[in-house]
Amino acid sequence: MYDPTVARLTYRALLGRRRALILGALPVLLIVIAVIVRGLVGADDQTTADLLGGLALATMVPIIGVIAGTGAIGPEIDDGSVVYLLSKPIKRPTIIFTKLIVAVAVTMVFSAVPTLIAGLILNGNGQQIAVAYTVAALVASIAYAALFLLLGTVSRHAVVFGLVYALVWEALFGSLVAGARTLSVQQWSLAVAHKVAGGDLVTSDVGLPTATVLLVVVTVLATWYAGQKLRSLTLAGEE
Repeated sequence: MYDPTVARLTYRALLGRRRALILGALPVLLIVIAVIVRGLVGADDQTTADLLGGLALATMVPIIGVIAGTGAIGPEIDDGSVVYLLSKPIKRPTIIFTKLIVAVAVTMVFSAVPTLIAGLILNGNGQQIAVAYTVAALVASIAYAALFLLLGTVSRHAVVFGLVYALVWEALFGSLVAGARTLSVQQWSLAVAHKVAGGDLVTSDVGLPTATVLLVVVTVLATWYAGQKLRSLTLAGEE
């Protein structure tokens, strides 16, 4: 289910100079803001939760997921180079699963690690807030990578649609509109974070059992359907 050659090519595509600079911009911004906020207001638990929830989890993580998820396969489909990959004796689900692993790893590194660093800067992990949001970022990275990898296989405008989803649905509706929160990866990951932190500083509108089921179902279904779409691309090329 995992092919090292596919993984190496995907890592090379995602971590090229241009895309690496884009991936690194938001984490650096988060850490810089954390340093400034700590200097201005000192160690404050509520401020830490607000910043990590509003900037890190609601904005940075989904945007990085868009870049990593769609970038893992979208450009290859757009420029036709995916034909070379599909001509190799590698099962289509293996290609998708390998690219998913790479996208998840990249999303985790560029989102969860800076979230932890920012949290430690802000309040030294008081009340487990930094760890809680780091765990939420790790969990969300898996679902986002799967969703946006699927989007990269079904649309040539995957980055645009992904950013609309990340900025409008997750960052805006997922934070403000009650009904949308139930269908928000952000809220599902917050349910896990709430379990880690306890208390009232980290909360979610979705219970942990429901959130866990939805995270697993979305990840599995998105990965499976991406594999089916990749097969259809192969059939179309053969026809």
